Amino acid sequence: MSPTVFIIDGYRFFFFSEEGTERPHIHIRKTRGLCKFWLIPAIKLAKSSNFKLFELKRIESIVIENREIFLGRWHEFFGR
Repeated sequence: MSPTVFIIDGYRFFFFSEEGTERPHIHIRKTRGLCKFWLIPAIKLAKSSNFKLFELKRIESIVIENREIFLGRWHEFFGR
């Protein structure tokens, strides 16, 4: 199961349900692109495949704008 937090500009922001033991992060997918951003202690790209630099910058700006929403949903979903 991978609950979707939301979709914006075609980017799907979601969690993998088996990753609750890791520190909070968000995965992003659009067509063949997939990346992961850490949410704490600071927003940081963890890994990426098939995204261009301009796409990663756009994704990062969305993550920055919505960090508190992602963290809230993370804690709600994983119960910690």
